[in-house]
Amino acid sequence: MNLLSNHSHVALSLLLAWTFKTTLVLALTWIVTVAFRFHSAATRHAVWTAGIVSSLFLPVLTLLLPTWRSPHIGNVVEQWIAPHSMLAILEPPTLSAMSVDALAGASPLSNSRLVVLLAWTAGMCLLAVKLAAGLAHLVSKSATCKALLGDDWKSYVSELSRKFELTRPVRLLVCEDSRPMPLTWGIVRPRILLPADAVDWTDERKRIVISHELAHIRRHDWLWQICAELLRTLFWFHPLVWVAAAKLRHESERACDDCVLNSGIAACDYANQLLDLARTLGNSRPGWATALAVARPSSLERRLVAMLNPSINRRRLSRATRRTVAVLTICLLVPLAAMRLPAQSLAGAFAGSVYDASDTGVRNATIIMHNQSSNTTEMTTTDAAGKFTFKSLPAGEYQLRIMKRGFEEYRAPQVVLEPGRESSLNVTLKIGSVMEEVDVVPEGTVKPLPESQNGGKPVRLRLGGDVQAPKLVTKIQPLYPATAKTAGVQGTVILHAVIGLDGRPLSLRVMNKDVDPDLARASVEAVSQWRYRSTLLNGEPIEVDTTVKVNFTLAP
Repeated sequence: MNLLSNHSHVALSLLLAWTFKTTLVLALTWIVTVAFRFHSAATRHAVWTAGIVSSLFLPVLTLLLPTWRSPHIGNVVEQWIAPHSMLAILEPPTLSAMSVDALAGASPLSNSRLVVLLAWTAGMCLLAVKLAAGLAHLVSKSATCKALLGDDWKSYVSELSRKFELTRPVRLLVCEDSRPMPLTWGIVRPRILLPADAVDWTDERKRIVISHELAHIRRHDWLWQICAELLRTLFWFHPLVWVAAAKLRHESERACDDCVLNSGIAACDYANQLLDLARTLGNSRPGWATALAVARPSSLERRLVAMLNPSINRRRLSRATRRTVAVLTICLLVPLAAMRLPAQSLAGAFAGSVYDASDTGVRNATIIMHNQSSNTTEMTTTDAAGKFTFKSLPAGEYQLRIMKRGFEEYRAPQVVLEPGRESSLNVTLKIGSVMEEVDVVPEGTVKPLPESQNGGKPVRLRLGGDVQAPKLVTKIQPLYPATAKTAGVQGTVILHAVIGLDGRPLSLRVMNKDVDPDLARASVEAVSQWRYRSTLLNGEPIEVDTTVKVNFTLAP
């Protein structure tokens, strides 16, 4: 169950990031098409096509491109979008301290993620079945249709194909049913399906219908419309995707209308023929929805208004415009696909506890997580019980540092956070070592230091992780050995000792073996007489390491 929860978290985070990016792309596409309202329908159709195809290819490019993170967009997502959308379900709950790595079992939040993912999948499957059924209907109906072999039809197709610079072979098919609207489908071997009574059409209607359908074929409109249907299947819940699919279909019909009018057919004659087709063939079945119909009633009124307006721009899409749209699309798509959002590839919560040597939680310790690949750093502090939690970190490899005054810094060079996997770590900090340094010149002195204002009595604190550092209260200045002075010997003696519970240096030993023996002896004799105030951890005396450097130098 835990593995299923992890997989659902990863899948849902990727889908939500894809949704957010698709929303940005389609919203920008809509804004551009509104700004291009005085341009031709072919130009607006190209913009909608670029937006829809870009949205479909976003996850593919995300896998191929290197990661790029935008802190500014990430802050927008975290502060505004995430709390008001499904992104909020990705944030794990606050966790208690755990032993190692993963939590067992699924939380209610994990179950909610799974429910959302199942609902998303169910809607997607429903529309996928509907789309597949529509395509299957086209294939089956086309298989039962007869080829239209009339010389007049062939001459129209041949003449208009040359006019539209169309090189692909086109098949004309006649259905046994007289109700279907003339429509086009197919990519490599496109087909034009006509109703049974098409054999009795006038020459004018034949020419108009063939011109319109060949315009669809030349512009590859059926392929782009199928891309829109696929995007709508994936994001069945997204209203902007439905708007994009409808806008794409409408602009494709408008662009083909412009092609027909530019071929020399009068706007009034064209409008009359479309009205007559819509009136006599308007009861087409839903199974034809995946094809491009010549006179779909839902958009016919707006098309008639446009075709009867002589001031509308009806220019074809030029190569320069097509290249400009392609370049601008790539410039937008590449950085957007490479960008990782806070909701994308998130790890589960990373939590733990920080203890001292007495197994008491260390409060106000600073926890630092540094992601070396993205060069980002996240920080938090422990609470009164020594517990900490990072709720939403991107998956990856981190360097962990834990710092608290009086303790040695803890470093973990590699902490791996996996997507959707909740992990934990418990750390025991070591008491920080003491460092003393003294300079010795030939004139030695004995200089006791005054005791603290509280008479040398330690103040016992009961706060977890509180360290009262040792304080040197009596310091005996080492004497410069006469033999070393006469011989002109100088040097530094490094001593290691353990400050005992009573403040006395224990286990004194010389760390650097190459030092002069007389200097070492003088150092040990003096430091052994030093006295410290006891080191306290949570009010209790403890032993602590210390290092003393004694510098012997001769006066110039």
